[in-house]
Amino acid sequence: MRGFGIVLAAVLAVAGPAHAASDPVVEKQRLIFLSDIEAETDDSQSLIRLLLYANEIDIEGLIATTSIWLKTDPQPETMRRIVTGYGRVQPNLLRHAAGYPSAGQLLAQIQSGQPGYGMASVGAGKDSAGSALLLRALDRPDPRPLWVAVWGGANTLAQALYTLRATRSPAEAERLIAKLRVYTISDQDDSGAWLRREFPNLFYIVSTGPYSNGSWTGMSTPIEGIDNGSVSNDWIARNIQQGHGALGALYPDVAWTMEGDTPSFLNLIPTGLSVPEHPEWGGWGGRYERYVPRPFPPGETVTGGIPLAPEARPIWTNADDSYTPMVPTPYSRPVASEKTFRGPMVTVWRWRDAYQNDMAARIAWTTRAFAEANHAPAPRLAHADRLTVHSGEKILLDASPSADPDGDSLSFAWFPYPEAGSWKQPVPINRPENVYRANATAPVVEKLETVHFIVAVTDKGMPALTRYRRVIVTVLPSTEGVGRGT
Repeated sequence: MRGFGIVLAAVLAVAGPAHAASDPVVEKQRLIFLSDIEAETDDSQSLIRLLLYANEIDIEGLIATTSIWLKTDPQPETMRRIVTGYGRVQPNLLRHAAGYPSAGQLLAQIQSGQPGYGMASVGAGKDSAGSALLLRALDRPDPRPLWVAVWGGANTLAQALYTLRATRSPAEAERLIAKLRVYTISDQDDSGAWLRREFPNLFYIVSTGPYSNGSWTGMSTPIEGIDNGSVSNDWIARNIQQGHGALGALYPDVAWTMEGDTPSFLNLIPTGLSVPEHPEWGGWGGRYERYVPRPFPPGETVTGGIPLAPEARPIWTNADDSYTPMVPTPYSRPVASEKTFRGPMVTVWRWRDAYQNDMAARIAWTTRAFAEANHAPAPRLAHADRLTVHSGEKILLDASPSADPDGDSLSFAWFPYPEAGSWKQPVPINRPENVYRANATAPVVEKLETVHFIVAVTDKGMPALTRYRRVIVTVLPSTEGVGRGT
């Protein structure tokens, strides 16, 4: 199972028992994205991927913007061309899953943002159709957060908040800003620093500094010591571009990088791994922690020449995962690699084969009948996803109710995610890890600690698809007040 770096040899077909836990209720996330589309081909690639998940994310705006790489003339026409291509395959996507919006619905949400570069295009009387769309979305009586994914410059968001602050009471502006969740693919104009400085309570995810510091570069950067085949040009041609219908044919060749903007929405896809309100828990789009980033050396700039301003307050930014892949063996369970990787990029690329296989399966949905395509398994737990144990006690983990909509055989992999919990030392699964019922031993703690375990369930369809369940275990230092499944 290459989807997350663990290959499982055991073949485990699981039928869920009568007491199987129900599937978790997942609320769709609201999303508006800002893109300097046509500055580079990867924005078009990311848009195509996003449209394949339009049934699972409420896309409320597609705004063409400028950036350091496209300082004037936003290009909404490219968005319209791609959405029109989506419209040709949307009826077939509906054969696989409900909820795909029509092309007409999406076309009506395409707007242009600020016509020029950076903060020079922000101010009184400089509202754009894009900034107005953002304000309308914030004003909707929808209790869900509003995610804004910024693939280029952020000055259209800056204009929206400039106008919001100028036209609303401080209390009303603060209430609406609290609904925003911003994920910026690095800073691509000078408005990002302004937003973080002027709106200190704004939820903001960004890798500061040069692009080489970006967690998002793990999306497709070749990594020495692993198989990078799933982000190769050959893989893209065979699995997406050629022979995969009207939308696959629109997927452009890689120019600088493949889908550098995609991590901004990967954690909004309900895979069972990520929880959008908890960036520190990690997911396909990376893992982020909230702190004040260190200052960069004087004179250093963001790639493209944007000045680096010191951050004055905590933001969600780079986190490091320590990851040792599992490798297959011919006749037995997988074993740990001899190499451990660490860094911000790891938080994204460790899931690379899983999200690439998922993309390949979704593109296949655009042309194939349901019976001819693969669909993701449904991991289920035989117990609650929150458990409480004492120091040194056995932790029992059971995903036996898991099932697959296509009737495929399933493989399982349980593993700890130490960075996501308060107890940062790995709590290993007692071998074997590739069974649907597994166990671990709680660490001995001196105060209440939390430990995260993930089960990855992968089917044996083509391509193999992976979904997850997370179990958070509270470990108590004493033998008093413990209860299972709390």
